[in-house]
Amino acid sequence: MNQREGFGNAAALARATGQGFDYLIVGAGFAGSVLAERLARGMGRKVLLVEKRSHIGGNAHDRHDDAGVLIHPYGPHIFHTNSADIFEYLSRFTQWRPYQHRVLAQVDGQAVPLPINLDTVNRLYGMNLTSFEMEKFLESVAEKKDRVLTSEDAVVSKVGRDLYNKFFRGYTRKHWGLDPSELDASVTSRIPTRTNRDDRYFADTYQAMPVHGYTRMFEAMLAHPNIKVMLNTDYQEVVELLPWKHMIYTGPVDAFFNYKYGKLPYRSVRFEHKTLGQQQFQPVGTVNFPNDYAYTRVTEFKHLTGQSHAATSVVYEYPCAEGDPYYPVPRPENAALYKRYEAEAEQLDNVTFVGRLATYKYYNMDQVVGQALTAFKALSEHEVSSPAPLSEHIPVRSRSEVAGAA
Repeated sequence: MNQREGFGNAAALARATGQGFDYLIVGAGFAGSVLAERLARGMGRKVLLVEKRSHIGGNAHDRHDDAGVLIHPYGPHIFHTNSADIFEYLSRFTQWRPYQHRVLAQVDGQAVPLPINLDTVNRLYGMNLTSFEMEKFLESVAEKKDRVLTSEDAVVSKVGRDLYNKFFRGYTRKHWGLDPSELDASVTSRIPTRTNRDDRYFADTYQAMPVHGYTRMFEAMLAHPNIKVMLNTDYQEVVELLPWKHMIYTGPVDAFFNYKYGKLPYRSVRFEHKTLGQQQFQPVGTVNFPNDYAYTRVTEFKHLTGQSHAATSVVYEYPCAEGDPYYPVPRPENAALYKRYEAEAEQLDNVTFVGRLATYKYYNMDQVVGQALTAFKALSEHEVSSPAPLSEHIPVRSRSEVAGAA
C-alpha cells in the first residue's frame, strides 16, 4: 500500500513527465475504492486516492484490538445485498463467510427478536398466536392513516401504538435526538414486521462477511500499480501540487462548497469498545436497548466474524450531535438544503460526487458499491464518446475553483 511517504516520488515523477493522474479520488471508503479499482484495472487509468484518515476502508475499516480480536472501530458492518452483480464484483477481492445477523431488543425485561415477528408478540403479550392470527392482531392494533408522512406514522400504521412505544419511540429519540413524529417516514419504514418466526435482521439473498475482514478486501481491491494511495491527507493539501484530469469526491458535499448555504445536519455516534476475558458476552450479534440506558445497542464482533478466541470484544453505541458525520437527518428542510448543494455540484464538469456524504443519503454498503459502479459506467461512456482525451475538455482554471471549494 502506497502511503503518504511515497507521494513525493509520485509528485516528482508527475512534474518531470508532465503526466500526472487521470483521476484524483477523495476518500478511500467503498465509493472511492471501487472507483479507483475500476478505473485502474478496468480502463488502465492512473489514479491518486487521497484519504484524510490513517487507513483505507472508510467506516467499514476493521482491525485487531490489543487482545487480537477482530473489531469494527466504527460500529458493526454486516454485508447483505439482493444484487448478484454487486456480490460477484466484491467476490473478486475476498472469500466470504456466510452470516445471517440476528438482533434482540431488551423490552419489558425480556430479550425478544427484532424486527418484530410472531415470537416477539407472543412473548411480550403471553399469547400463542399463529401466523394467520398474527396478521389479524396487527390489523386490530394498527392506527389507520390517510397519509404516512412521519416515522411515527410509518410504525403505528403497521403495528399500533404500544409496540411503537416499546420498540421505536425511545430508540429513535436516542438515535436521532428527535421524536419520530419529526422525522421522515423512511427512517422506520426500512425495518419490516413479520408474521412468521423468521428472526433474521435482513432477508437479502446474499448475506455474508469477508473471511479475513473488510480491510483485507480493500487492500486486494487497491493492489494495482496504477493506484497510488495517500493517507493522513486532506485533498486540498495536494489538489494544486500535481496535474489531474477529473476528481471523484466522496466527502461531505457541504464541506466541498465551504458550507456556503450552511451545514447539512448529521447525527454522530460515540463508540465505546470493551474487550472481555470471556468467550461470549451475548447470545446474538447485536442487542438493542430502546428504552434503557444512554446507549442504543451493543454488538459482539465474534458473532459477525466467526473468530475463535478466548476473549471477546463488544462495542456500545452512544448517539450524539457532534462528531464524525454518520447519519444524514431525513427532514424536508434538510433535503431542500441538499438540493441547493446538488445544483452546484451538477455545474462542475470535472468533479463526480459519489457516496453517502457526497449525496447526503443513508446507503447500505451494497448500495454505495452499486452507485460507484454506475458512476464508473458513466465516466467510461463519457471517455468513449469524447473525441479527445478527457483532460482537453476540462479548463485548468477549474482546478483552482475546486481547491477553493467555492
